[in-house]
Amino acid sequence: MRVWALTKRLFKQVVRDRRSMAMLFGAPLFVLWLLSIVMTTSTTQADLDVVNVPEPFVDQLKETDANVQEVSLEVAEQHLADGTSDGYLDIRDGLLHLVLEGSDPTANRAVQQALQEAAEGLTPARSAPQVEFKHGGSDLTQMDYLAPVLIGFFIFFFVFIISGVSFLRERTGGTLERVMATPIKRYEIVLGYFLGFGVFAVLQTALVQWFALEVLDVRSVGSFGAVLVINILLATVALSLGTLLSAFARNEFQMVQFIPLVVVPQIFLSGLFDLRNMPDWLMTLSEALPLTHAAEALRAVMIRGESLGDAQVALWVLLGYCLLFLSLNILALRRYRRV
Repeated sequence: MRVWALTKRLFKQVVRDRRSMAMLFGAPLFVLWLLSIVMTTSTTQADLDVVNVPEPFVDQLKETDANVQEVSLEVAEQHLADGTSDGYLDIRDGLLHLVLEGSDPTANRAVQQALQEAAEGLTPARSAPQVEFKHGGSDLTQMDYLAPVLIGFFIFFFVFIISGVSFLRERTGGTLERVMATPIKRYEIVLGYFLGFGVFAVLQTALVQWFALEVLDVRSVGSFGAVLVINILLATVALSLGTLLSAFARNEFQMVQFIPLVVVPQIFLSGLFDLRNMPDWLMTLSEALPLTHAAEALRAVMIRGESLGDAQVALWVLLGYCLLFLSLNILALRRYRRV
């Protein structure tokens, strides 16, 4: 009877907790649904520009899975610089010449596969084109391409969890309540906790990045400092978001419940999978995620060797997210005290 009484009490406790019920039954379905969309539409379709290529070969290319556009050389080079194409094909000295963007090995293979299929459809068959890489190279591996996303994800994930749980303990342990009993302003509390946790977030970020680049020998042609700036900005976003969401959790279990909603979509939609064929609403959701912008900036620096100035749009977006979450943190403290 005592076992039954305990079981009954726990059952009622969980049923009354709507958040736990949603996480138990809704979150797994959401994650599986999102994964099914990503996995079933994540196929790389080459985007290829052609410049003054004979019409029969262009026709053969258009019969492949590649998206082929006939453009001028200036437009093709601009598309390559903007990252809106995977490469372009032109004629030089009577020979086919292929220039690949090069930073995505999967896209490189898709372009070369399309060219091979088109060449085999001609009589006589065309010889393989001369290949040039704008970034990366033939030795660029899939791990090199995924590493910037993985580094950013691990930094975001661990800073988010540690900051959220630490701030939650400050609240449940009564420390925050005692602090708020003093004349200190809400924004001073938020900035104080942010800077205090921020020191450890920066140290953790530097350690993770150093380990990945120096110990694991992850490929990076950009400077260590530029990569560190991006990762620190991402860590501040995770820190401010973790402390914000901890204000809505009553215990550590509820804090962990935010992972399927906050962390899991970012790992699916930030660049580990090819999203170019995804539905428009999923692309819009991807652009709204901080990790997507961090991954784009990290790839620009680590793979393409660009400077922080070239990635400044992503940096401003990350800074904007950090300031937004800090502002919402200040507002969230109203539930504890009005100052």
